[in-house]
Amino acid sequence: MRKATAELILKDPDRFAHHDRVFLNNPVVMQGMGLAPLVVLATTAHNGVMLAAAVTLLLVPSRVLACLLSRLFPLNSENPAPEELQKKLLPRALVYSLSASVVYLAAYPILNAMFGTSLLTLGIYLPLLVVEPLLTYRFGRVQETLHKAVSKGLRITVGYALLLMLLGCVREWLALGTVFGTPVGQRAVLPMAGMPAGGFIVLGVLCAVWRALAARRKAYLVREARSLVDVHAQKEADGEQ
Repeated sequence: MRKATAELILKDPDRFAHHDRVFLNNPVVMQGMGLAPLVVLATTAHNGVMLAAAVTLLLVPSRVLACLLSRLFPLNSENPAPEELQKKLLPRALVYSLSASVVYLAAYPILNAMFGTSLLTLGIYLPLLVVEPLLTYRFGRVQETLHKAVSKGLRITVGYALLLMLLGCVREWLALGTVFGTPVGQRAVLPMAGMPAGGFIVLGVLCAVWRALAARRKAYLVREARSLVDVHAQKEADGEQ
């Protein structure tokens, strides 16, 4: 850990964790976003991989395209006046949704070439990704820069894809006793895990464990940062003597 990073962690641990969209501040685990594909479709490891590929192809390009197009209706402050919101929120919402739709039309042939007819198992929930809050929730916020759209989009993609594949593997193991079709264990542990109701239960348990581990990781980083800063301060004091 670098000294600058340690000082940033000690200055504002919550802000540091906020930027980690993969583990410490995963948008699904911490904000409950993007639940429908997880609960309804991520029933097997293969489905999790297909959904992760779809999100990878959709999220960053649609976020970048929306970032560029939304400059036609910029929000220039964190707390815009009601008059400005009334004029700009609707067109910005349409820009975000339509840009995601355009990216989806380009991404679908790639997904079809990768997965073929298996893609049909995702049903209507695949095109519904274009209005998924993970892609569209930024329309009511202050204008994003292109760099931030790319970097944040990549982090959210990794975090969401990781959770999709993890949940798909766990649910397939619980419901069918397999992972990617390979038998694991003697029998199915929880057949209900293959249904949406079971998906909520498994996801809830997984999120509880994830949040507990994230809290422990955050506390560990604070301790390490404090130790590192103390060591540098001692070295500087010894050097002055």
